[in-house]
Amino acid sequence: MVHKPASSALSDITVIDLTRARSGPTAVRQLADWGADVIKVEIPEALEPGDVLGGSRHGADFQNLQRNKRSLTLNLKDPAGVEILKRMVKDADVLIENYRPSVKHRLGIDYDTLSAINPRLVYGSISGFGQKGPYRDRPGFDQIAQGMGGLMSITGAPGQGPMRVGIPIDDLCAGILLAHGIMVALYEREKSGKGQWVHTSLLQAQIFMLDFQAARWLMDQEVPPQAGNNHPTTIPQGVFETSDGHINIAAAGQVIWKRLCAALDADELTTNPDYETVALRSTNRDALGVEINKRTRLKSSAHWIESLAEAGVPCGPIYSIDQVFGDEHVRQLGVTEVVKSDAIGPIEIATQAIGLERTPSHIATVAPERSEHSDEILERFGYSANEIAAFKSRNVV
Repeated sequence: MVHKPASSALSDITVIDLTRARSGPTAVRQLADWGADVIKVEIPEALEPGDVLGGSRHGADFQNLQRNKRSLTLNLKDPAGVEILKRMVKDADVLIENYRPSVKHRLGIDYDTLSAINPRLVYGSISGFGQKGPYRDRPGFDQIAQGMGGLMSITGAPGQGPMRVGIPIDDLCAGILLAHGIMVALYEREKSGKGQWVHTSLLQAQIFMLDFQAARWLMDQEVPPQAGNNHPTTIPQGVFETSDGHINIAAAGQVIWKRLCAALDADELTTNPDYETVALRSTNRDALGVEINKRTRLKSSAHWIESLAEAGVPCGPIYSIDQVFGDEHVRQLGVTEVVKSDAIGPIEIATQAIGLERTPSHIATVAPERSEHSDEILERFGYSANEIAAFKSRNVV
């Protein structure tokens, strides 16, 4: 199968994907979904039989992460495999890896080595803890970075101990940030004619994503505590009980606060001296939460969503995952796409959350079978059928 781009936006860009686990494949997915020709380099099955890191190839997680790519197997511990990679690098635009920093140097595929072959190469790296410092060669995982980056200390209810976020948010953020940096480097290359090394880490991404919580410490020396379902600084904003469940309400600022009180038939709260200002509402958040819950639990979630929205108060239901995808509004946004897999039949996959009207992204192909495209990729880079057969016989590919 020749490259079948998922979009015309990056269809002239060739990406060599050396990543595993989640953060690296997330970065690569951003480029693949916008049309880049992604060559996913995997270990030959003879050297690592069965499912590789990332779970079952036909499972939901693998299909979600690895769509819109082609697969080549390559043994990078064999000098012949490294030489094949170097030949590919001559004509590639981007290479992405998420090895520990010392590993790429040991293999001889670090930025300095490969940029000497192709000065236009944009070389992307994700590691657990960065490319320098005493922790640089430690293995890193999402939850480790959530803890070390401060996120677990501000997640969860007060007094219940640290809590991880329910998705691998650090892996995802690091991957998306790396993809962003790579696209900036590709744009800059149009002016300079030169590639560059683009790198981030799980720890750096997590610290960046602390955002205003980091600023509270850096500027005011305030250590943010856990706040549960309440917003850390703006009250009332959080989860409130209804007669049949819970909803989110966000009444930031005086205008929306007054709208909320009117919709709750609780105008007396606006004149209560404990709740007159944002600061006072934050100080007295627990008592205010009791007052609001007294009223919201009298009627259903659907009633409050309709009446609060009509009053101009930001609010929303709290869905389980199946309810998310069952919502008519969500369906009309087109957040999923069905694509056919020869191995497992039709599958539904979440699409990109960004819309480009002229060059949209879509799911062009499912995740590849291991080594599915090895022959055609090697032929593209000038190898003969006899050479390819010899590589296979030696488990180089």
